[in-house]
Amino acid sequence: MKYEMAGDPMTGMKWTRRATRKIAKELQREEIMISDKSVSRILKELGYSLQANRKKIALSGNGSLQQRAERDLQFRHICRMREGFARRQEPVISIDTKKNELIGNFKNSGRIWRDRRCDVADHDFPSYAEGKMIPYGIYDTVANEGAVYIGLSHDTAAFAVDCICTWWKHYGSVRYPHARRMLILADSGGTSNAAWHYHLWYAFCQEYGLKVTVCHYPAGASKWNPIEHRLFSEILKNWAGIPLVDIETALKFVRTTKTKTGLKVTAALNREHYPLKEKISPADKAQVLIKRHQPQPKLNYTLHPFYFSASP
Repeated sequence: MKYEMAGDPMTGMKWTRRATRKIAKELQREEIMISDKSVSRILKELGYSLQANRKKIALSGNGSLQQRAERDLQFRHICRMREGFARRQEPVISIDTKKNELIGNFKNSGRIWRDRRCDVADHDFPSYAEGKMIPYGIYDTVANEGAVYIGLSHDTAAFAVDCICTWWKHYGSVRYPHARRMLILADSGGTSNAAWHYHLWYAFCQEYGLKVTVCHYPAGASKWNPIEHRLFSEILKNWAGIPLVDIETALKFVRTTKTKTGLKVTAALNREHYPLKEKISPADKAQVLIKRHQPQPKLNYTLHPFYFSASP
């Protein structure tokens, strides 16, 4: 058994590769009556340590030098685009869909100060839920304001664009009355989504006469999207430990999310139905005026209304 032990001579940390139950059985064969719990306690007293896996290795960083250079180039490009739009007082929004939440008396991660525990269902079965909600977020990086639209149907390109249209109609057009362009920051999920391109061009660019530039974060880098750490993380903190028993509760806690840096959040319910697996016809695809940019044309492009020229 001594060959199953290891340690770090610099820190003094020690560990064993064998489970405590196996160690206890080995000792019992030597007529030493001991339980696995006692083995665990003795190992701890001897300086052994339980260690869990830790997500520390960036797989993208283990790629080729070219891959790392392209990734760095995209981050620098996004930074320049954000600075340019902000300097011209043009809107810059960060968008994403938060994970779906079951509606009902289910456990919500986190703890809250209260006089007693809140009992919830012992299983999070969708069949027990009243439904699911799909929170779609839009974060204005210049104004430090967020809007969350809770859908009850499906997370589709049409749903996402409808949320952007609603935000622009009620907030964006009021905040940026002279804007002719808008920058959208998104994760890498919609880079080749024909439905996303079509709906954004047809329902937003054409409807409001705006030229829209979209920059996608590289694969595996969605956590750098501002909405993740500026909006969604704050909402999670605000409703931590609160069962989302109904839509009104979710809307309430989204709307009351604030930070010391002045974040303000609005919320609304979207009751529209959005079918899955929408097919965009070749004729509709051909109408979309899209200009791919360098660097990395798959990640950077601009959608133009008909009366705009195709210049960047």
